[in-house]
Amino acid sequence: MLNGVLIINKPAGFTSHDVVNRVRRILQERSVGHLGTLDPLATGVLPLVVGNMTRLAQFYTASEKTYEGTIRFGFATDTYDGDGEAAGQTKSVTLSLPELRELARNFQGVIEQVPPPFSAKKILGVPAYKLARKKQEVRLKPVQVEIKEFEILSADSDRATFRAHVASGTYMRSIAHDMGQRMGCGAHLQSLCRTSVAEFDLAEAHTLEELQLAAEHDQLEEMFVHPRELLPQLPSVTANDEMAAKIRSGRAVNLPELSKAPLVKVFYGQRELIAVATRIAGTLFHAKIVFAINEVARA
Repeated sequence: MLNGVLIINKPAGFTSHDVVNRVRRILQERSVGHLGTLDPLATGVLPLVVGNMTRLAQFYTASEKTYEGTIRFGFATDTYDGDGEAAGQTKSVTLSLPELRELARNFQGVIEQVPPPFSAKKILGVPAYKLARKKQEVRLKPVQVEIKEFEILSADSDRATFRAHVASGTYMRSIAHDMGQRMGCGAHLQSLCRTSVAEFDLAEAHTLEELQLAAEHDQLEEMFVHPRELLPQLPSVTANDEMAAKIRSGRAVNLPELSKAPLVKVFYGQRELIAVATRIAGTLFHAKIVFAINEVARA
């Protein structure tokens, strides 16, 4: 059984579920999940949790993300991206980089944003995209999102490139659409690459082809993120045999050197993450999650 975190560079045209299914076949492992959906149009960082590491997903539900992409001005689409149908006639535009950068300032900080109609947001329990596909009216309520950085990098003809750093739940498609509305010409997200999620970066991502090749040459260990790099915001401790036995059996352990930490990663050896423990009183910790022995990344 494989246990670990794997960063895939998602290709365009694949859904996140498509990637999960492909990785399940390559690894011959059913227990595979992802840490944040990417639209089919988008490429880039798609973190996958494998085996017992799927239990880590709860720590990544509010992860910040960074993106680079291109917005095309002149017409909107029904999906707010390049995969949709044009909504209205194409208008001729002449972009000004200073004006776009000034407009982008309105999309920074905490703002109200309406999710795209083709999204997983639910209306009376039904995902909005299912209603939108049936040409039914979709009315989604604005939600509060935080955009920590949104910079227009260049403008050429009817296209502008950008870089963004956003909190969880932010739709870059909606930002592109709303900019087009502000300018009165319409716009949509033409391309998008997610360059990071939480601590995971595009530089450490692997293609599906690279993963397949590694599996064929028995080199899968090299594909997984080193366990010590996971959840860098949490302190870690290396357990001795006695402590490891207590944690695995669900008993509390005393960690006096970590008295102020609410959560702590517990390792056995250099690479085996055996638990994430929570402080219950003083210096006493109890396992919040216990992982089985990691066969992929054992020292």
